Formats: sequence, structure tokens, C-alpha cells
Amino acid sequence: MNALPPNALRLSLSAIVGGAAALITYSVIFVRGDMGGVMSYLRARGALRRLQEGGADAGAVAAAHDALRTLGTQVGDPVLAARLIPLALLVGLAAAYVVWRIFGRRQEGEARPDVQERMVYRLAWRKGGRFTLGDLAESSPLSEPQARAVTARMLELGRLTHDGEAFSLSGVALNRGRRT
Repeated sequence: MNALPPNALRLSLSAIVGGAAALITYSVIFVRGDMGGVMSYLRARGALRRLQEGGADAGAVAAAHDALRTLGTQVGDPVLAARLIPLALLVGLAAAYVVWRIFGRRQEGEARPDVQERMVYRLAWRKGGRFTLGDLAESSPLSEPQARAVTARMLELGRLTHDGEAFSLSGVALNRGRRT
């Protein structure tokens, strides 16, 4: 199975968020922010549908349809919305840029040592206090070089002890993990 290019998910998420933000902005501009008017229009449309399904006479249905059309022209402003499409696109572009930057920072940033140590602690506690580098590489998102680096750092700090091929939590680390 082929892996996606590194920025494919970042690009697609940015495009989705940007498009959604542009559409929402356009919608708000179209109704001039009047959600009460939108709700009135939806209620009137529901009433028209109930009239049609209820078998009302053609005159009542036509009058309700005309009232709905009039309410629609009062609520929506397509001319204003068309003039402000560039604003909606600008808002969408800004939202996409923000998402692009946030996810870029997450991808480019170094893994935090405290997060890596927590992964080691969780694995050790699940394994009864003893684990190997193979266990760590298989059961966590850490790569083998990252697993070696974090265990070496924890050995230096006295949080782990080395027993042949296995590592175990030291007494300091066991006390540190207890909840008070």
C-alpha cells in the first residue's frame, strides 16, 4: 500500500477547512447574519409543505407560496452576497492558512521528551515494570532510534535500570507514577 505524500493530509485538511469557512462566511453574508429570519423562512416552508401534503386548495397553496417567496427576498440578499464573495474567499483562505501552519508546526517540531517518557512509563506499567526495546518499538509510536534515545536519557536520569536485554522502572520512577 502506497503511503500518502507527507503534506497530502495537511493540504486536504487545510482545503476542507478553508472551503467550509468560505461557505459559512458566504451564508452569513447572504442572510446578513439574521438567523431569526432564516428560522422564520424555514417555518414558513414547513407550513407550505404541510399545506400541500394536507390537500389544501390551490388558492391557499399559491398564497402560502407567494408569502414564502416574499419572506425569502426579505431574508436573503443575493446581490450583497455576490459583491462580498471575495471577502468570503479571503476568510476561507485565512482559515486554511491557520490550519496549514498549525499542522506544519506539529509535523516539523521535535518530539517532546516528556511525551516520550510517558509512553515508556505506560508501556512499563502495562508490562509489569519490565520491557525491552522491541516491546517499546512495537507498542508505541516511537521509532527504534527514538526508543533508544529515550531509554538512554531515562537511564541517565535514574528512572530506568538496565537488566540485560530488558529495562525496568527504578524505585524513583515507580514512586513518581503513583497518584496521591
